[in-house]
Amino acid sequence: MTDDDAIMTDVRAAGTITESAPRRFADPLPDAADAVVIGGGVIGVSTAFFLAEHGLKVVVCEKGRIAGEQSSRNWGWVRQMGRDPDELPIMMEANRIWRGLADRTGEDFGFAVEGAIYLAETEEEQAANEKWLEVARQHQLDTRAISGRQVEELIDGRPGLWAGGLYTPSDGRAEPWQAVPALARAAQRLGAVIAEDCAVRTVDLKVGGVAGVATENGRIRCNRVVLAGGAWSALFAGNMGIRLPQLIVSATVARTAPAPNVYAGNAGDSRFDFRRRADGGYTIASGGRHTHFLGPKSFRYLGLFVPSLRVGWQKTRIRPAAPRDYPDAWATPRHWWPDDESPFERIRVLNPKPAPGAVARMRRDMDARLPALRDVEIVESWAGMIDTMPDVVPVIDEVPNHAGLFIATGFSGHGFGIGPGVGRVVADLVQGRPPGHDLARFRFSRFTDGSPIDLGPAL
Repeated sequence: MTDDDAIMTDVRAAGTITESAPRRFADPLPDAADAVVIGGGVIGVSTAFFLAEHGLKVVVCEKGRIAGEQSSRNWGWVRQMGRDPDELPIMMEANRIWRGLADRTGEDFGFAVEGAIYLAETEEEQAANEKWLEVARQHQLDTRAISGRQVEELIDGRPGLWAGGLYTPSDGRAEPWQAVPALARAAQRLGAVIAEDCAVRTVDLKVGGVAGVATENGRIRCNRVVLAGGAWSALFAGNMGIRLPQLIVSATVARTAPAPNVYAGNAGDSRFDFRRRADGGYTIASGGRHTHFLGPKSFRYLGLFVPSLRVGWQKTRIRPAAPRDYPDAWATPRHWWPDDESPFERIRVLNPKPAPGAVARMRRDMDARLPALRDVEIVESWAGMIDTMPDVVPVIDEVPNHAGLFIATGFSGHGFGIGPGVGRVVADLVQGRPPGHDLARFRFSRFTDGSPIDLGPAL
């Protein structure tokens, strides 16, 4: 038995939501709606919430479980610090929305403002991180550089380990597996229809744009559709002949038993990240390490991803073939008709296995950095699939030549915290209202209009 086998348990509701979870949203489908949202993750549910607040008749179709995939499997950071400059204004709005959601909805999101720290182990790392302070100043964000001594005043860690950090007191945290279903319930109370086990197979088109959707449970007439399918978005779009250069990576996360409070917020360095949980434990991860399984899209979009690979290849493990239950597996069907069973019905919830050795590595890194947690048990681990774009920022746009079809996907591991802000933006786009932010960076056409891949100064 390996170290991982010894300390890993089955995924349960405290960490994620799986296909075996009871169906909680089973609203009957209407014949017609103002808008249909494809995907019940944080982006789709947030969009539906704001559409319903505006009085629109909106339907959320989720092939498996609300928040069953990455929206319940992420770290739970509500982070402004280190964002791409074009993302940051939406993220700052999202932070304000998070602060008021409990009062607005009567739900508990596990949200708390406890700050976030990007830790540096060397002066060189600290100097590199401090370059982002200019972005913070431009947006009047409260991020500041702190010394190693100041880090030790905030975190009960190993003395002398960190040379300094970037600290954003206004950053927050929430419980992903709890927050997204809570927002879905709030949307329901506003009149939104939410249906689990209801895959959308394709979008019905007519001359001039969207005419409706074909689901496994019947058709819905509508003239506005939002594709917020996370890791499945490129496969869905490809069946419609829409080229969306999106790849997916797997990331492993774990949680501890209740533990001493070494820091109440979010923190991480180049090897190890941790977040205090509402249950008194910690969510932990290994410094943004990912696994990519090669599939047809890996080769089709390789050229577009070269710039990001040059920056982050050291933390990306490449495996030779995607398993059969992945969206970009070699055997996955690429085309189907509205009356055919789709790949989304065959794989209700992506539940990838944690990477071999990941939990043992987290154990070593946690023990080295946080001695007060050396005797704390790691009680659960899981993995999630992150949908990423070549420039590591999302697509938020209406698809050219497909009037009424909007895409909000490719959040590249940044989606949970920014979700409510993006939901508000997309809801306004759907209604033809000004979104309140410059969305040029997130346009659908940026990968085909000759623009260079812009990775920006995000950390």
